[in-house]
Amino acid sequence: MAATIIPLIALAVIVFVLVAAVRANRGPHGPLPRQEGGEESRRAYALQLRDRLERSLFGPVLAGQVWDRVMEHPLGRGLIHEFHRDFCGHGLIRTEAGIKLCDILDGHHPGPAIAEWTSKEEFVAFFAEQSDFSCSGWDESAAIFFTTDEWHRNNQRLTRQKLQRFLSGPLLA
Repeated sequence: MAATIIPLIALAVIVFVLVAAVRANRGPHGPLPRQEGGEESRRAYALQLRDRLERSLFGPVLAGQVWDRVMEHPLGRGLIHEFHRDFCGHGLIRTEAGIKLCDILDGHHPGPAIAEWTSKEEFVAFFAEQSDFSCSGWDESAAIFFTTDEWHRNNQRLTRQKLQRFLSGPLLA
């Protein structure tokens, strides 16, 4: 009797799963719900995020530690904090001359230099005076980072948290 009941239960489970999968993949029924707010709502949310960005400076200690850590990497490597397709934000990459700030594409392709530093002193002097806010692209006084492109503002930019995570993470070859 168990030899008959167990296959029937298994068949019922399989049928149930198939029916549930077909229903889940049929798509929405009727018109799509209204999208309230649109661009105006998105901009208001972006401003809320901007206002929550930390404005305290990174300081010379953190900046110096970041320089030292990037310089431990092989040429062409460094601080890459996102690993996915397309635009991955800003990174700090070791070059023959020092370190460059650049856009990272597809998780590992450094773009052209946005800025470059050839000495630890220059790098520390610059990054010690930066903050999450200045690196976000919102701060008009931060010429290297500032952008009028809303898509690039605060989009995978360098932050204190990302710098600290880089310092404590493994050295990737």
